[in-house]
Amino acid sequence: MLALRLLNVVAPAYFLCISLVTFVLQLFLFLPSMREDPAAARLFSPALLHGALFLFLSANALGNYVLVIQNSPDDLGACQGASARKTPCLSPSTHFCRVCARVTLRHDHHCFFTGNCIGSRNMRNFVLFCLYTSLACLYSMVAGVAYISAVLSISFAHPLAFLTLLPTSISQFFSGAVLGSEMFVILMLYLWFAIGLACAGFCCHQLLLILRGQTRHQVRKGVAVRARPWRKNLQEVFGKRWLLGLLVPMFNVGSESSKQQDK
Repeated sequence: MLALRLLNVVAPAYFLCISLVTFVLQLFLFLPSMREDPAAARLFSPALLHGALFLFLSANALGNYVLVIQNSPDDLGACQGASARKTPCLSPSTHFCRVCARVTLRHDHHCFFTGNCIGSRNMRNFVLFCLYTSLACLYSMVAGVAYISAVLSISFAHPLAFLTLLPTSISQFFSGAVLGSEMFVILMLYLWFAIGLACAGFCCHQLLLILRGQTRHQVRKGVAVRARPWRKNLQEVFGKRWLLGLLVPMFNVGSESSKQQDK
């Protein structure tokens, strides 16, 4: 339990450090390299378009990250401690989280990167957090590949060029052909790629469960759920004004779970 509580503190700090490093690299390396293009138009320069897109992706990722923490699932309160598993007030969709030490309604799982449980109140924000984190990391990887390609004069036309970049760069780094800042960017490329794929997998898996009307906790426990149309399951989480919530980080966009919490 001590290890889980420690992970609950280290994982959010790790995410915030990666976000800060990504922002610094974008601001001080990738954007200045794009401004050097003399043929670019002043209004629609690559630096301006890149900065606007990265700002949109990162703002949505961090905004939904904050909302996941702020709108944590309600603590049912009546069931606490070791008796929570035996108390009849627990429905099949509720669960006592040992890390948070509370009983949450429609519990899905505990996310260590947010240090919070994921349930009915913050499910939509968690899915969007995974989506935009994946897009921001993969887009940063593409921008980093373009930067390394220009600085080191490396061509990524061959499909295996990205896979062989790390071992080749390590040998060149110890021989002095690659600078420390360039080697750091190369290491970040693989980290962005790994985080982007992981978050994309989480997002797709969570969307599949939402379409089925299930939570991860119910799947683990083998709890049968009532069959409903997938559109209704999707609307229960994302609401009728889903497009607004997709573009701007916000909590209440007319979802059924939000309406139930307001009553």
